[in-house]
Amino acid sequence: MRILKYAALAALLATTAAPALAVDLTIGRSSEQSSMDPQFSRTGNNQMTAEMIFGRMVQFDENLQVHPGLAESWVNIDPLTWEIHLRAGVTFQDGTPFTADDVIFSIDRTDKVPNSPAPFTDTVAAIANIERVDDLTLRVTTHNPAPSLMEDIGRVFIISKQASEGMTSDDFNSGKATIGTGPYRFINWAPGEALELERYDGYWGEQPEFKDVEIRFISNDAARVAALLSGAVDLIDAVPPDDISRLQDNPAINVVSVPSGRVIYLGLSMRMDQAPGVTDLQGNPLAVNPFRDAKVRKAISLMIDRELIVDRILGGSGVAAGQIGAPGLGGHAADLGPDMQDLAMAKQLLTEAGYPDGFGITVVSSNDRFPGDADLAQALGQMLARGGLKVTGVEALPYNVYSKAATAGDYGAFVFSLGASTPSTAPLLQSLLHTYDADAGKGAFNRVRFSYPAFDEALAQAAQQFDPETRNRMLEDVTKMVAAETPIVPLYWQKVHWAMKAGLTIAGGLSEDTRPQDVESVK
Repeated sequence: MRILKYAALAALLATTAAPALAVDLTIGRSSEQSSMDPQFSRTGNNQMTAEMIFGRMVQFDENLQVHPGLAESWVNIDPLTWEIHLRAGVTFQDGTPFTADDVIFSIDRTDKVPNSPAPFTDTVAAIANIERVDDLTLRVTTHNPAPSLMEDIGRVFIISKQASEGMTSDDFNSGKATIGTGPYRFINWAPGEALELERYDGYWGEQPEFKDVEIRFISNDAARVAALLSGAVDLIDAVPPDDISRLQDNPAINVVSVPSGRVIYLGLSMRMDQAPGVTDLQGNPLAVNPFRDAKVRKAISLMIDRELIVDRILGGSGVAAGQIGAPGLGGHAADLGPDMQDLAMAKQLLTEAGYPDGFGITVVSSNDRFPGDADLAQALGQMLARGGLKVTGVEALPYNVYSKAATAGDYGAFVFSLGASTPSTAPLLQSLLHTYDADAGKGAFNRVRFSYPAFDEALAQAAQQFDPETRNRMLEDVTKMVAAETPIVPLYWQKVHWAMKAGLTIAGGLSEDTRPQDVESVK
């Protein structure tokens, strides 16, 4: 049955998919960016695209370790003052020189992008002042000691002041302002269809192998695999776990698999007195939000069989999680394991919280953000029902619609993910669990609006430690402290898979990026 399905899809793709230009590399990608504005959203699909066109002050390798980027070196003059030396000879893709003015403009714009669903605000929150010393030198003053400053501001994409000043996100979407210092130039974006890129031969770094690139957005898993098998695309990401073995056995296909730093979690919204989709047993909205009770959150965590999810839904393509930061990141607490399913204890906690017979709940998820996300939502619904809740619905929506609604607080119980992009857990903890504070740029991804002031303070103290070993030990303690409150329900860390025609490979890593500059021919 599956072979017939793929054959039909392949035939359809072969007759309808005609590239707009003669491309050297065609990628089938599962998720599309919501904007070409590199500062519009910190979500992984947006950053992945931005990394092709725009540069950042630092670069992160496959293990998320920091290396010089547009900033060639930096030094602490004192605990509050940094001097940053920029790379000489770098040009934007319109030929204009890259200078300190572009960095200042980019950092200043970072927290001012209208309607951003996932702002970069917290990456620049530590900055008290930034000044230009000369064309290639900056001096930055921070509010407090900020040892991770370069990791933080290093995630800001640098845009051209000359090309972008006065422009809107729509001007980036049209290509008018989409001018960076990265390895590829923007050619065209047809939303819902494809993005066309051309290698920028003036790029300061290592030149990518492929000149003309087309990225097709194929959210359906079966269609993406069919496109690869038919030759309509050369490489696909987010390979469905149940297709891995079959593709590995195909001599015409190469499969690359790596563990990632992305945690998949269930969010339980505490932001309103009445949680959306949460009702009494008669279907009426509950007057009191049950998710504000840590016992309820812990009970829900205990209803979930994470190993079953990893084995049955993911085909082994995951690692059960009990915290946000994956193994290998600084601050990961090795002795903090995932909750094991315990329905009796879950029932006891619900009873203690005043819900002996449970309550109604709707589980919402994306259906195209990561492999198996819609199936995961269904499984969670079944587990919560067996755990004593009345599951009134399970909804799965396209990510570009779903993510905006989740950020707006439209869901009570929802599946989301957060990927690591730095060497330590500090930014993850600050963006996901710190009390939401838009002005301070903290809690930017805290969609559930969890708040624990003692945790906020402990995290701030850890973040001010310049000695890495001391900082990581403190982050471990902070992680254990906040996990006791079950602020979110960690489920698993992803393993990610790419498949491509034989003769190609990709340098995959913890960041899960699917970028043309990481693809090369096997020598």
